[in-house]
Amino acid sequence: MTTQRSSASFGRSASRSAAALVADARVNARAGAIPEAVAQYEEAIHLAEKNAEHKVLVEALRRLGALCCNRGELDRARTLCGKSHEIARSIGSDALAAEALNVLGTVELAANKVTDARLLFERALELSGADRDIRARAEGNLGIVANIEGDLDDAMSHYLRSLEASREAGDEHSCGIAYVNLGIVATQLAKYDEADGYFTRCLEIAENLGDVHLKGMCVVNHAKVHVARQSFEEARRNAESALAIFDQLGDRPNKAEAYRMIGVVYRETGRTALAESRLKAAIELAKSAAFELTQAEASRELAILYHAMGRNQDALSLLNAAHQLFGDINARADLFNVDARVAELEGTYLALVKEWGQSIESSDTYTYGHCGRVAENAVLVATHLGLEGQELTGIKLGAYLHDVGKVKVPHEVLNKPGPLTRDEFDIVKMHPVWGIELLEEVEFPWDIKAVVRWHHEKCDGTGYPDQLRGEEIPLSAQIVGIVDVYDALTTDRPYRPAMKLEEALAEITRIRASWSDEVFDAFVASVGQRVAVA
Repeated sequence: MTTQRSSASFGRSASRSAAALVADARVNARAGAIPEAVAQYEEAIHLAEKNAEHKVLVEALRRLGALCCNRGELDRARTLCGKSHEIARSIGSDALAAEALNVLGTVELAANKVTDARLLFERALELSGADRDIRARAEGNLGIVANIEGDLDDAMSHYLRSLEASREAGDEHSCGIAYVNLGIVATQLAKYDEADGYFTRCLEIAENLGDVHLKGMCVVNHAKVHVARQSFEEARRNAESALAIFDQLGDRPNKAEAYRMIGVVYRETGRTALAESRLKAAIELAKSAAFELTQAEASRELAILYHAMGRNQDALSLLNAAHQLFGDINARADLFNVDARVAELEGTYLALVKEWGQSIESSDTYTYGHCGRVAENAVLVATHLGLEGQELTGIKLGAYLHDVGKVKVPHEVLNKPGPLTRDEFDIVKMHPVWGIELLEEVEFPWDIKAVVRWHHEKCDGTGYPDQLRGEEIPLSAQIVGIVDVYDALTTDRPYRPAMKLEEALAEITRIRASWSDEVFDAFVASVGQRVAVA
């Protein structure tokens, strides 16, 4: 394998052995002197090839591949590790082949190829034999896979076996890696005292060895424990320490994660401008490193900030981007467990939309709570129709936002105590169109805009704003439309008192031609049944 090297580098190291160059490169890599380490590994590869020192060549290729992986240079890392594995097999060394497979699996994991990574780690474990060092690394890597797949108990078991093997081998560095991984799982399980202990032990090892990358991994993950405990100053110090380390190492994915944590701290302590700056930096860095998980999570955190600032459209756009990113991750790596993160994201989405809907109603004491009631009843009707999953989520969110366009209707028209004039009603009839205009720049992962625009359409063509007929009206819009009318009838309005439940059901039955038979029947069987019970 031919590598590029400078003449100056060759002149300094030509008299040294390849093995000595590898040893020096390892010291520099742990100390964060990455350019120097890369140059030494490249020179070692050249000398080892020249002198047919196969074992040294295998190690130099593998270690340079690991450095490239940390820097996000996945194609080069994959080539280097593949070459290392090929040579190890050619000389009949199972141990060196296993080492190469361990690093190659890490490369595939960074590329979100979780299945491929697991197979590589399992093969490395098979080849490890009695070598506790290799077994420790393979167990640790399988723990990472289990964590990604959402099996935290299995992940903990792998990490504990990795720690045991590392201790038996006397490998302090591998112990440190096991401790940081155990700390991550303990944090996910909200076992913060245990996490503290693991991270404290990891930090002691990292500082004793002078391993800056391990220290960075320790402190950035420990920051998450401090955030959970609302110890924000400690979290900020840890995250900024990690940022400096990962910046020095050129580790863009972890640098993005450090920026994300700093942004969260600033948001939680009310420093919105700094929070926005750091979270945007996290998104851009993660994007440049093709690290979608951090990009998605940073997008969610920035959305929460924008929502608190009243920038609801910006917040929704970011939540939609995060939702798409999680979908892309699942599409590329079907075993990548993002269900918990998507559930958390959709919870944030619902909270934002619900609060936005309530803020629209807040100036009108007659309709306050309307969107929430419509959403609740719309879910009952949709569930009766057999809708679930994404369709159900879209209807619920659409119900919360169906009247968003009313922010443009003058207050005196919305709250007029008597009947509206034709001109005034024409203004009110514009709110579905104005709602779509407000949401124009937001690309939703659900069919929300159909609800916003067409919830006042009627199957006989007398609705608004587009006079759609029959099946032209989406099912979601009809569902929200019928429960919207029901809620309007059963609440006090400036121009009339609320109807009794039975009266409202009778009125909806009178105008049942406004909706399809299946929607009307589902309404009667779900919401109407509650009326009968009442």
